[in-house]
Amino acid sequence: MRMKRILFGALAAISIGSVSTVAETAVPIPDFSGLWGRNAFDFEPAPGNPKPVDNLVRLPNGAGNASMLVGDYNNALLKPETAAVVKRRGELALSGASVPDPSNQCAPFAPPFTFSMELGVQLLQARDHITFLYNQDDQVRRVWLNRAHPRNVKPTPMGDSVGRYEGDTLVIDTVGIATGPLAMNDRYGTPRSPSAHIIERYRLIDGAAAKEAAERHIRENGPMGLAGAVLVDPNFPGKGLQLKITIEDPEVFTAPWSAVVTYRAQRMS
Repeated sequence: MRMKRILFGALAAISIGSVSTVAETAVPIPDFSGLWGRNAFDFEPAPGNPKPVDNLVRLPNGAGNASMLVGDYNNALLKPETAAVVKRRGELALSGASVPDPSNQCAPFAPPFTFSMELGVQLLQARDHITFLYNQDDQVRRVWLNRAHPRNVKPTPMGDSVGRYEGDTLVIDTVGIATGPLAMNDRYGTPRSPSAHIIERYRLIDGAAAKEAAERHIRENGPMGLAGAVLVDPNFPGKGLQLKITIEDPEVFTAPWSAVVTYRAQRMS
């Protein structure tokens, strides 16, 4: 797995300048500039939603074992054929075999796998689009603002993503994500079908709430520490960035479901 830190700094001025331009519109948009990070993989449960697929292999302290990925194939969200795929991958992991995924195969991190795997992100906000820069494997996404999906979407590795601002929230709608052997929703290999429809909602949240959510997730999923190449600033007094993902894929899941990813400011030193 290549863990490379993107050199975001040179691009930060572009992001800040673009935000000031678009912020001159009648309704100010939220400013998501800065480097955001976390120190645990996978999704956080969303209040009122079923728990995402998580790790059956736990450490003595109860946290998930980040180096042994055995997905809970008994999760009620999984259709029987989906559960069978997750179970097979877990058995391979337990046997010591290498289990291919977009990260270890240096392939595109399509959503929602992106949010399960990536630990660092920067949003560059411009008038008509937003660029997402992720630290691991130098992944890049572009989201076009205030436009509709094409009538006939041609599947692409990252899918067709369109966004809009709703008050203090950035909403992104993604369809048309190409499939193949590495098409998966999470690190446990839960498959993704051509029917996948992903909604992302980004908003700034209270710093104390972000700290509490991030630290709870670390306790439950296990910390990555320096291996994740992201240093979160524990003393940052400002807001956190929270993403709520809603995933609809009737070929794979028994129902639509949501999860959360909480980011805090990265340490700049």
